[in-house]
Amino acid sequence: MAKQLIKGNEAIVKGAILAGCRFYFGYPITPASEIAEAAAFYLPVVGGTFIQAESESAAINMLYGAASGGVRAMTASSSPGMSLKQEGISYAAGSELPMVIVDVMRGGPGLGNIAPAQADYNQMVKGGGHGGYKMVVLAPNSAQEMCDLTMLAFDVADKYRNPAVILADGFVGQMMEPVEFPEPVMELPKKEWAIQADAQDEFRLVSSIDLEPEELEKHNVHLQQKYAAMEANHVMFEDYQTEDAELVVIGYGVVSRILHSVVDELRGKGVKIGLMRPISLWPFPKNHIIELAARIKRFFVVELSDGQMVDDVRLAVNGKIPVQFYGRYGGVVPSPDEIIAQIMKKNEA
Repeated sequence: MAKQLIKGNEAIVKGAILAGCRFYFGYPITPASEIAEAAAFYLPVVGGTFIQAESESAAINMLYGAASGGVRAMTASSSPGMSLKQEGISYAAGSELPMVIVDVMRGGPGLGNIAPAQADYNQMVKGGGHGGYKMVVLAPNSAQEMCDLTMLAFDVADKYRNPAVILADGFVGQMMEPVEFPEPVMELPKKEWAIQADAQDEFRLVSSIDLEPEELEKHNVHLQQKYAAMEANHVMFEDYQTEDAELVVIGYGVVSRILHSVVDELRGKGVKIGLMRPISLWPFPKNHIIELAARIKRFFVVELSDGQMVDDVRLAVNGKIPVQFYGRYGGVVPSPDEIIAQIMKKNEA
């Protein structure tokens, strides 16, 4: 496919279709509405199905049903809608159903506003539903990654029979950039466990309920072993100018784009600064942070929230070096100059 100038939200849908997704269930909500719009337009073209559910709760349960049939399927929403999906997400994780869930974050709490934010980190990375489940959570910072990481999310979801999440902020969802689309996936994995409407279905069970405590414990042990494999194999991050850095800034999504400019400007003034961008928010690149902490003087974390990812950075560092934080709330996106001023201010302190 030729390179296209396209919104990040639309790039998600095209990436999903190239990955073999043929079912979308959702409900429009700003700043994620273009995902539903694009899915409604493109999926019928390739023989797929788009359904606008009556609610976010209905959408996640429709997705549960489609995933039980072994097809590649997805849903998308923004922060308030994701809150409504949490019960269904927990059910899907407990039933070991592969699916892709997209959260294009906006300001909160409550209905908040439609501006970009990053306050859903705890909800999606830590598991907002009940039970001790985990999901691979990928954080794109460009329209190109909205496509590429969505395609990867479908592969990871199928490999581990588990929901996978694309966690983007409203800025990345709304920005238009050139995207080069890869070749479509031609062969999808076989799913013998899925409901197939044949005589063998009586031996296939898709369920998250185990009434016997010992059986549920056994299931949880199995899940934890699966999550350990996911954590061992799917850590993703990007370093920029960290080789000789004494200070490393950390941010994901649109914040990492801003921090890239911060690093360039301060490097031009002789400051030994670098950037570490987590791409997988779970599994979190804690071992790499530990490695960096052994040779730098401090971390500086920036988020569009009151500070959620910063807790994971501090856990990894374990008090060995300072972890400073700067956040903006409610959809306010800081400028490079604003962040530079905060870095220098905390340096003086």
